[in-house]
Amino acid sequence: MPIQLPKPVAGYVSSGNTSDTEALAACFASDAVVRDEGHTFNGLEAIKAWHAEATRKYHHTVEPVEVVKRDGKTILIASVSGDFPNSPVNLEHVFELVDDKIKSLEIR
Repeated sequence: MPIQLPKPVAGYVSSGNTSDTEALAACFASDAVVRDEGHTFNGLEAIKAWHAEATRKYHHTVEPVEVVKRDGKTILIASVSGDFPNSPVNLEHVFELVDDKIKSLEIR
């Protein structure tokens, strides 16, 4: 049975896997924050630049494995495959969702 993802998370996964940075940015609130690889990206322009650089560098895809709710956040465990050591790896994508948009995302 397919994993049921909240709409903005499903949009994040599908647009990320097709390298559509504009569609990915549309999943985020205008003042969203992304934390990934020890860096913080604030706002849509920074998030678009982060995604474009990660796509260029890693050529990665995200395959949902499990989704859970914890402490008011949506946690997507996903198998991430790409051009990096130990690929694929399971990573947690911790989403804070507000008004059907991603307010924050931490990838760990």
